[in-house]
Amino acid sequence: MFKISVVGIGYVGLVAGVCFAEVGHQVTCVDIDEQRINMLKQGMSPIYEAGLDDLMQKNYAAGRLKFTTDYNKAYKEADAIFIGVGTPEQPDGSANLSYIATVARQIAETIEKDCLVVVKSTVPVGTNDKVEQFIHDFLTNDVRVEVASNPEFLAQGTAVRDTLEAARIIIGTDSKWAKEMLMKIYEPFNLPIVSVSRRSAEMIKYAANDFLALKISYMNDIANLCELVGADIQDVARGMSFDERIGSKFLNAGIGYGGSCFPKDTKALDYLARQNGYELRTVKAAITVNDDQKTILYRKAANRLITFDGLKVAVLGLTFKPETDDLREAPSLENVPLLLEQGARVYAYDPVGSDNFRLKYPESEYKINYVDKPEEALSGANVCFIFTEWEQIKAIKAETFQKLMRTPLVYDGRNIYPIQEMQDAGVEYYSIGRQAVENKDLKLSNIHNTSHRLHSA
Repeated sequence: MFKISVVGIGYVGLVAGVCFAEVGHQVTCVDIDEQRINMLKQGMSPIYEAGLDDLMQKNYAAGRLKFTTDYNKAYKEADAIFIGVGTPEQPDGSANLSYIATVARQIAETIEKDCLVVVKSTVPVGTNDKVEQFIHDFLTNDVRVEVASNPEFLAQGTAVRDTLEAARIIIGTDSKWAKEMLMKIYEPFNLPIVSVSRRSAEMIKYAANDFLALKISYMNDIANLCELVGADIQDVARGMSFDERIGSKFLNAGIGYGGSCFPKDTKALDYLARQNGYELRTVKAAITVNDDQKTILYRKAANRLITFDGLKVAVLGLTFKPETDDLREAPSLENVPLLLEQGARVYAYDPVGSDNFRLKYPESEYKINYVDKPEEALSGANVCFIFTEWEQIKAIKAETFQKLMRTPLVYDGRNIYPIQEMQDAGVEYYSIGRQAVENKDLKLSNIHNTSHRLHSA
């Protein structure tokens, strides 16, 4: 087994470190945030991820997992150092590599024995060549150091499983020594390993993520056309899914992709192409479609209503997907500000994302209330938006909307409910790529019910 240091204890680094310890390696996780390190030592994870806390506590108690801010000691003792720091998007779409550079220089000035440096962070093609040269430029001791690429392919909410039961592990190396060492590190995982050059590994990460983003945007584009021509996108997706060349995953239409990967990676690859004098037209189209898709329900509702001013608006789901507290590029971040600007009184529910959203939109500054139950958001609401398909939201019965809302008007960005079920319950229901309710008798009934509620109040 190897002594491994993992630097950057965010989403990528913490999951990697815990899983390396789980298969038997001695792992030291390094971060400059003392508060975060203290949390980890107390057995509390700074991120919400299913199964991570238990594995972390188990391996910490067994002595295979350590947490520290002292990078000097951690790097000196390491056989391999995995870099998992952030590469945030810059205004022009390029990746900010300053954190990578800082860590690379620290490694160069600290290591005292032969060491393999492995970049797990998502970086533009050619970055690992520069990282290796940068380390050599600042190297203090006469030791062998090489850089390898090892991109991660984690889905938030299933990251531990995606690591321990990965479909494949991608390693990018430019020497036999680096390749053999990295393969030995991953040997205990007993998973397929795809060994390629460093640049190919860097490109695989972008190509894979951007392809999935393309599938999502394509289905959303088709969904929008389905609404215009009278087709149902769920029927279309089901028919497509039987074709093994297409597969069944990432065919669900909705209000666009979000998270830490797809938005950033599509823009980064588009930027890389432009820097090399090439236009990635498919990726550009995916970006454009996704940007438009995020507010499509808001625009539908704005056309249906005279104004949002003074209305109680229920928002169900704040995170970009279920089983995570991550808000990055979430549709809620596009729509809630629009609603607030128009004078809406927003009542928001999310099982785990409310605290993070509150940091951006505190109750003291905005007309927004964070509630503990979806029923609190729906009670007396004039309109409801569904942005995340949490199980707690999917469990709401169709008749609950009709019973609790002042006007049972629902805009569902995740196509949770069958249209007929909502219509039978007396709900005016709009979704993505399916036919909106056009039952005039239903609308007249809703107007009558609303009038009755007002006179009874």
